[in-house]
Amino acid sequence: MALEFLKRIFNPNKVEIELNEIQALILRSRPIPYFGTVAIIEIKDAVAARQMLQKLLPIVSSAEDWHKNEGASVTLTFTYKGLEKIGVPKESLETFPESFKEGMADRSRFLYDIGVNDPKNWERVFKRSHIHIAAAIIANNEEAWKSKLEEFRSKLADNRGIEVILSHNFSVSEEVKNVFGFRDGISNPEIEGSGIEVPAGFDRPLKAGEFILGYPGEAGTIKPFPQPEVLGKNGSFMVFRKYQSQVAEFNQFVKENSSSPEEGELLAAKMVGRWRSGAPLVLAPEKDDEKLGDDLQKNNDFSFKDDEYGKKCPFSSHIRRMNPRDSKSFVLEDERLHRIIRRSVTFGDIVPPDITKNDGKERGQYFIGISADAMGTLEFLQKQWANDGNAQNLGTEKDPVIGVQDKDALFSAPADPFIKRYRGLQTYNIVKGGEYCFIPSISALKWISELP
Repeated sequence: MALEFLKRIFNPNKVEIELNEIQALILRSRPIPYFGTVAIIEIKDAVAARQMLQKLLPIVSSAEDWHKNEGASVTLTFTYKGLEKIGVPKESLETFPESFKEGMADRSRFLYDIGVNDPKNWERVFKRSHIHIAAAIIANNEEAWKSKLEEFRSKLADNRGIEVILSHNFSVSEEVKNVFGFRDGISNPEIEGSGIEVPAGFDRPLKAGEFILGYPGEAGTIKPFPQPEVLGKNGSFMVFRKYQSQVAEFNQFVKENSSSPEEGELLAAKMVGRWRSGAPLVLAPEKDDEKLGDDLQKNNDFSFKDDEYGKKCPFSSHIRRMNPRDSKSFVLEDERLHRIIRRSVTFGDIVPPDITKNDGKERGQYFIGISADAMGTLEFLQKQWANDGNAQNLGTEKDPVIGVQDKDALFSAPADPFIKRYRGLQTYNIVKGGEYCFIPSISALKWISELP
């Protein structure tokens, strides 16, 4: 249970990590509403790229005032090839994890990126090996976003040593709905030592080392991190994936498997685990409760321990797979070790439930996940929890929202007197590309910019 939609309470006496060194995206909530841009940059010349980085450094946002969450923030991340291209020494490059070195496309076998999600089907920009820097500008108002974006672009102007190979704007209203029309981004873990005050009834924060390099994790030890210390400490890793959402196809499946709009809404909620308002099925099993969905203190205050047969929220629903929350039947795996901070952003318009014909427009989500072991966490979540039903004793059944479906696709919903089984699902969120990124600390960015 997180504070993503609450005014997060900051206590300076509880700060135990170097907030001024950590990039803001790691700790700062996604604003409500939000406006922003993601950009991918190719490095053509190392010296010119380091000069660009020196210009950008003053506008890169630290987490020092993460709790205020006002104005615009700028984030800079590097792929392994980007670090290599900008001139990070070989002895430092060798200290990065092997999965990061390989990159997302070459790790497809660990991500269950098969079928329509196979890297051979990705958008052209993601098929190239020229993704070096991934940047994000995110603001809580349109004016701040446009101003910061213009400032960001001015730092890149007239630099022939770099090329912006992708730039994509996005925004959502105060409702914070994804393109399927469901309230999005409700649950995120909090970080111990950040100064966060957690109200009674919410999960305790996780140790800083689970998300930020150079600090003890849940096991009480500091995991190895990139060297030298100035490069690795206070950094983190980020997974970046672009999804094209097949909303009309999702709506068609729901329509074909229900006899009324009300029954269809229940089936859609069963697949997600929440109603469109954000109200969880565990607390509102029969019909949507918009008041509950809008209650930022209650819509995430629940567990699955009293729904041991899955009759309220099916075992295979998206939210139950991705955060088991004391599910008794779940294969014992410490769910606290598989959490990831999500800073995902939606692009494109919302498709109403009655639209069942694909209009071909681009809409979906940039999934942004952050963890000290973001690569391993994503690979576990994708292959084990999203695309393998064994953890829930569901055989080959996959996540109905983000799973890669095949000809035997099945979604089951326990009910009285029999389990309801639905067939004919498609892959409703198709991966169009992505990459593994490193989020350097503020000092690391300076160190990189001053490399000889």
